[in-house]
Amino acid sequence: MNLRMIVASHKEAWVPSDPVYLPVQAGRAAGEPLPGFVGDDSGTNISAKNPHYCELTALYWGWKNLDADCLGLVHYRRYFAGRRFGAPRRRIATGAELERQLRRAPVLLPSPRRYFIETNRSHYIHAHHAADLETARAVIAGKFPEYLASFDRVMRRTGGHRFNMFVMRRDVLDGYCRWLFAVLFAVEERLDISAYDPYSARVFGFLGERLLDVYLDREKIPFREMPTVHLESQHWGRKIWNFLRRKFRC
Repeated sequence: MNLRMIVASHKEAWVPSDPVYLPVQAGRAAGEPLPGFVGDDSGTNISAKNPHYCELTALYWGWKNLDADCLGLVHYRRYFAGRRFGAPRRRIATGAELERQLRRAPVLLPSPRRYFIETNRSHYIHAHHAADLETARAVIAGKFPEYLASFDRVMRRTGGHRFNMFVMRRDVLDGYCRWLFAVLFAVEERLDISAYDPYSARVFGFLGERLLDVYLDREKIPFREMPTVHLESQHWGRKIWNFLRRKFRC
């Protein structure tokens, strides 16, 4: 099995020595080259869109330019976890571990994020702009109406798979990326983000996180979930406080 795992980063970072991991600088078109990283600005690419698409510019580059039976996307600070214990770096899944899981299902996903008191829709609206979701829904209704029921179903759930982080068999990846970027490019044409602050302007990366579950739901693609390992502090107290503050101030 030819497996490649894109490690998307915008800054210098440690990357596992396992040869399946490929360090890719997301948004190199607008930045200085990072030592040891491949840029996402070669071949067919959307590197210049990185301020709005985040790690999805690295995914687009890998989809268009890498030859692999299975392709994955992780982050410089967030990986799939294997079976080993110890320090965070030691716990990162090896290529062999990922390949074993891929023999059981064509898609690997991180353990879902649970909101409990929020739906996916309300959580997004409290953290971002309602117009983002409304425009995405309108695009899907017009261009991909067969996905609309899945979109509404996923938005009603109280959790989902986040981080734009996954591993996919090539045929699944091709179908997903064709659909995902068709939706996002159409939303980009319709949505005015000129007044968004830099965080909110990462809108297409945020939407991509939500659209993954929509695609899997509509296509009924089986998947396996894996825990994740974080190489930096997650500041859970601050995250929970911000979650509750956004929830109850609206």
